[in-house]
Amino acid sequence: MIMVTGANGQLASLTLQELAERDVPAAGGSRTPTEGQRRLDFDDPATLDFSGVSTLVLVSAGYAEDDQVLARHKAVLDAAGRDGVDHVVYTSLTGDGVHLGFALAHRATERMIKAGGLGWTILRNGLYAELFGALLTWTPDGLESPFGDGALSAVARADLATAAAIVAGDPGAHAGKTYDLVGPPITVTDIAEKLGVAHRTIGLGEYRARLLADGSLLPFQPPMLTSIATSVRHGFLNSTSADLVQLLGRPLTNTVTVTADTLAEMRSDAR
Repeated sequence: MIMVTGANGQLASLTLQELAERDVPAAGGSRTPTEGQRRLDFDDPATLDFSGVSTLVLVSAGYAEDDQVLARHKAVLDAAGRDGVDHVVYTSLTGDGVHLGFALAHRATERMIKAGGLGWTILRNGLYAELFGALLTWTPDGLESPFGDGALSAVARADLATAAAIVAGDPGAHAGKTYDLVGPPITVTDIAEKLGVAHRTIGLGEYRARLLADGSLLPFQPPMLTSIATSVRHGFLNSTSADLVQLLGRPLTNTVTVTADTLAEMRSDAR
């Protein structure tokens, strides 16, 4: 059986949906399980039961400081080894993402997986097109962002979910492989032109100041988000790879459209 962690999150739920559409038996695990899901709380090792699971899709338990993320991942991998899991598919971060503020936890998890004795496949996911859209801001004059004219090799979340389902459905064919799953580079100018609006660039200092003043963000998030902005702006997240197209066996979803659709929804919600 395949188990997908973080089952109620956006990537994991799409992966489970894709597996179901392919008639591949799979179950979800979550801290807050719904009917048919297994309770998995990464902060409570007693709940980490992977009995009967042959392939584990480990969706990164981010949104925390590195030490907490790594403790969670270690607990999962220890339980997977104990319970006889054969293969771990880990949703990591694109190779270009080494400059990002949340890269260390991904690379350290990759090391743990490779040293753990289980079969493995690493999916180095690019940043979501949906996230790119969410990081842009609407103003009365159009769009505003700290990205300048930098390009991002964004990828649609649904394409990454399909890739995870393909690998999990036939793990032996992908054993010991690391895939860099990114799309074609796009810019905020591309998005603005799609929407028929102007784009204004703000400085990184102004962006950081806004983030630090945002009381809804956790302490680790402003530097994390600023690292995305400067990496895009200065050309460190725009490399390409054929891995995703080859895995999917079809063209990628148009990420300009996905990003623009995300922005259009944000504008509608704000009205």
